[in-house]
Amino acid sequence: MAKGPQRGGAMYPPQRQRAITDILLEQRSRSAGVTMIAERLQVATETVRRDLEVLVRRGLVRRVRGGAELVESVPFEQALAARHADQRAEKQLIAAAVIEELPPDGVVVIDSGSLTYVVASRVPADRPLTIVTNNLPAAALLINRPALTVITLPGMIRGLTQASVDGWTTRRLERLSADLAIVGVNGLSPGLGLTTTNPEEAAVKRAMLLCARRRLVPVVSAKLGRNSFCSFAAVQEVDTVVTDDGADAELLAELRANGPEVRVVPMR
Repeated sequence: MAKGPQRGGAMYPPQRQRAITDILLEQRSRSAGVTMIAERLQVATETVRRDLEVLVRRGLVRRVRGGAELVESVPFEQALAARHADQRAEKQLIAAAVIEELPPDGVVVIDSGSLTYVVASRVPADRPLTIVTNNLPAAALLINRPALTVITLPGMIRGLTQASVDGWTTRRLERLSADLAIVGVNGLSPGLGLTTTNPEEAAVKRAMLLCARRRLVPVVSAKLGRNSFCSFAAVQEVDTVVTDDGADAELLAELRANGPEVRVVPMR
């Protein structure tokens, strides 16, 4: 949360914009005035107004008189335990479809998150794969499967996602070559592409995509057409999207027009 007034002047714009959304989240009304935000961050009101315009263009906030309020549909982060319980049936079916995309052997990068954890839980124990992951719960789950080699990525652990996420994580990925990357998102839309809530998470996710020959995004339909805070890739940079049949048909057609194969898993 953006609580210390000493922080604002030293922030880069993406950090400051995230701090603004944190301030809005703290308010019961999910809104705040420009002056209050400027005082909290110890920056000029004009700086806040510029940041709000960026957030408006990204669909994260709307301007109200004297300030701004969060758009209710914006997918901000939940703790991992809460996300595990959310849309459990959809995640299981999507994960089963993702397993069909695994190579017979080779290197697979698995991202942090609840859906990617479900994917990890379904990796066959007898498949000779090397799994590279920053998803610590997934690594702990996979370590006892005899045919797998599990490599955890270095870096600072974010408590919210239980994932290693910082410059060390990104630099290690830049030196790797993988057959498949399975990368999670907080939002996926034709306009902003793949989005997540945190700049450090975004940098790691992008590095995962860039190190892999094939790029797969598993995503529940509720996140399609939505934008989160940080864009880390265009839709065209993805090979395959796997989602459930709750997705809007026009949106699916638009995603397919941008290049990736879009697999829709029917709910039973």
